[in-house]
Amino acid sequence: MDLFDDQRAPGADQHVFSVAELNREARLAVESSLGIVWVEGEISNLARPASGHMYWSLKDEHAQLRCAMFRQRNRSLGFEPQNGQQILARGRVSIYEARGEFQLVIDHAEPAGEGLLRRRFEALKQKLAAEGLFDEDRKQALPVLPARIGVVTSPSGAAIRDVLTVLARRFPATAVLIYPTAVQGDPAAEEIARTLELANRRRDCDLLILTRGGGSLEDLWAFNEEIVARALAAIEIPVIAGVGHEIDFTIADFVADRRAPTPSGAAELAVPDGAEWLARVESIEQRLRGSTERSLAQRATFAQTLRHRLHRAHPGVQLQQAGQRLDDLEARLRRELVATLKNRDAELARIDAALRSVAPRVQLTRLAERCQWASRSLGQAIVAALAVQRRRLEAAGRALDSISPLATLERGYAIATRASDGRILTDAQDIVVGDKVRVRLRRGGFTGTVGATEQSQDEAGET
Repeated sequence: MDLFDDQRAPGADQHVFSVAELNREARLAVESSLGIVWVEGEISNLARPASGHMYWSLKDEHAQLRCAMFRQRNRSLGFEPQNGQQILARGRVSIYEARGEFQLVIDHAEPAGEGLLRRRFEALKQKLAAEGLFDEDRKQALPVLPARIGVVTSPSGAAIRDVLTVLARRFPATAVLIYPTAVQGDPAAEEIARTLELANRRRDCDLLILTRGGGSLEDLWAFNEEIVARALAAIEIPVIAGVGHEIDFTIADFVADRRAPTPSGAAELAVPDGAEWLARVESIEQRLRGSTERSLAQRATFAQTLRHRLHRAHPGVQLQQAGQRLDDLEARLRRELVATLKNRDAELARIDAALRSVAPRVQLTRLAERCQWASRSLGQAIVAALAVQRRRLEAAGRALDSISPLATLERGYAIATRASDGRILTDAQDIVVGDKVRVRLRRGGFTGTVGATEQSQDEAGET
């Protein structure tokens, strides 16, 4: 059944879109399904409104596509878009809802030819890097002062004039050999490769400069060809590549032994600064002159020293010196003899005094004096010792008298002992009636028989 024949009104379960809703749904569907894409085509209908945005159509022989590039993005464009220009654009596919137009919102664009060249450049760069042609360990060191420099470039370009001017200014003594070659166009790459092979085969130079002035990527493309890179890798002479301006990088820059930002920079790398070398030569000259002068002065001083030594070694001078030394030795001998005699006299006097001090008579006299002194000292010591002993005896006697029973008897007391065993009686209970008791008085004593005993008052009170 043909869907377009269904002319019935929509049912309750069917949604009716507004135009804006349908355009919004279509935009979301397109953006989510396609995303970011690259498109190549020719610019037409270019418009630049006051807002700063740019609008154009990309077309080919079969169709066209509306495009929009907003102000924030077109500021980074590296070229000026023109109608009829072939470009490569990257952007997001979308729909302009207000008019329902299918469009590409561009965030980056570049001329189609340059974009292709850049992709070729990156592909070749990765290939050669994988093969090791860019490795630092395969690159040769530049000579410090090359005797002859070969310049591979166009003989009519501005680059050769810049190189020659810098070389003449920095080190005019360096010889320059120009290897003319084309540096732009279709045959340029093969011609550059042949010229490099020729320079390598002839070995007329110590250093090569491969150079040309600035230009577009297409202008410099000969230096991005694989044949030139292979020729540079095979050459056995150090090569400086100075192609284009500072911002320009070519495959030749990566393969060469050294890259310079410009042709003038390549010439500066090739030779040293003559002014600096002259200053160094002058400095070396000054140091050499100073060293020579110091050496001559040292030789003159040494010669003067040798003259003095020869003068001192003359026989007449030697005899004078020997005679003077003989006089000095004679005087020293006399002084030594006098001193020796004085020392011997002093030694004899000391020995005589020592002998006199040990003579028997003197010894006996000294011993008698020592005996008298010892006798006096012994007597004094005996008297002192007796006095000390006497004082100690008197002190001991007084101490004994203070505790002696006799002292108690002197005061009228008596000592009673039992006659049978001599035990001192201190308690009346120790005796009984009829025991014999011996009593000692201050003078004498007596013996008696106990007729009765009496108890003390304390014991009576206790009973």
